[in-house]
Amino acid sequence: MTLPERPEHAVGGTYTVAGQEFVRDSRYITTRITRGGGAPDGGHDPASDTYPVEPRRFRLVAARACPWANRSIIVRRLLGLEDVISLGLPGPTHDERSWTFDLDPGGKDPVLGIERLQEAYFRRQPGYPLGITVPAIVDTRDGAVVTNDFAQITLDLSTEWTEHHREGAPRLLPDDAAARAELDDVMRWVYTEVNNGVYRAGFAGSQDAYEVAYLRLFDALDRLELRLGTRRFLMGGQITEADVRLFTTLVRFDAVYHGHFKCNRNKLIEMPNLWAYARDLFQTPGFGDTVDFDQIKEHYYVVHGDINPTGIIPMGPALDGWLEQHDRERLSEDPWGGGTPPPPPREPVAGSANPLSLRHGDGVPCAG
Repeated sequence: MTLPERPEHAVGGTYTVAGQEFVRDSRYITTRITRGGGAPDGGHDPASDTYPVEPRRFRLVAARACPWANRSIIVRRLLGLEDVISLGLPGPTHDERSWTFDLDPGGKDPVLGIERLQEAYFRRQPGYPLGITVPAIVDTRDGAVVTNDFAQITLDLSTEWTEHHREGAPRLLPDDAAARAELDDVMRWVYTEVNNGVYRAGFAGSQDAYEVAYLRLFDALDRLELRLGTRRFLMGGQITEADVRLFTTLVRFDAVYHGHFKCNRNKLIEMPNLWAYARDLFQTPGFGDTVDFDQIKEHYYVVHGDINPTGIIPMGPALDGWLEQHDRERLSEDPWGGGTPPPPPREPVAGSANPLSLRHGDGVPCAG
């Protein structure tokens, strides 16, 4: 394993460095799970760096608090892979060592039998020196992490697990080569300018770095506001993976990024097209019903002690606006591209953490 790109990448719990711009540590375990992959015995094939697709073998560990992990929860649900890939849910906070399974009885994941996700990383590589991140896919045979490459995980769920998708599952990635190239360009831009853009502002270590990041972020949001004025979703009339990736940032914007990360030129609710688009997705089965606002706020305001040293968690914002009418159907009547919405979630978010739960019963979001 090479040395850290920057010294702070080797220091757990450090999110901002005085005088410096934020640079994300993007080194991940890039092993993949693929059709026809893996060694003859079903294990890891070092030559191709793959494992084979195998139902009920792998466990997705993905905290609801984390936007990168939230992507994988949404895609797993949209594609109907709940019975194929199990889901482990760490709690919303972690220390400098690891995410922990403090929501489970006895503080242990019921399938992996571990208290800390770090244990699964160490089983893959003793003393693993990089970030213990979610999402991570773990092999239940030996309890070792297979991959934590969050961007590739969701792409592979769409392309490598197709035999196990539910009937009516949407095509989140287009088959047409030109459309796929455009989608990839949009997703790269959304990542650099928005998904990572809020972090670039929030973790800036100087006034200059913050101001550059702030202006760059809101320039991107203004461009998205225009784009979404004439199309229901980022690529047109149908939901794609690009919408999943943008949604997980937008749904956290007013609750966290506006205040905690100082992204405060506008609230999301003050950008009409983006706000209607975000409500549309939130009310779509598979999106909003994966969101736990309480966990989101607890994660950011407690874990990031270097930018919120008091650890105080704000009480707001009010959440009822997420259920307001959005009128986006006028732009497209078939978000599923001929498919169907997923059934109600297997792992619902209960109580006041999600307004859908309050509307449709404790933890039973609408399946419409």
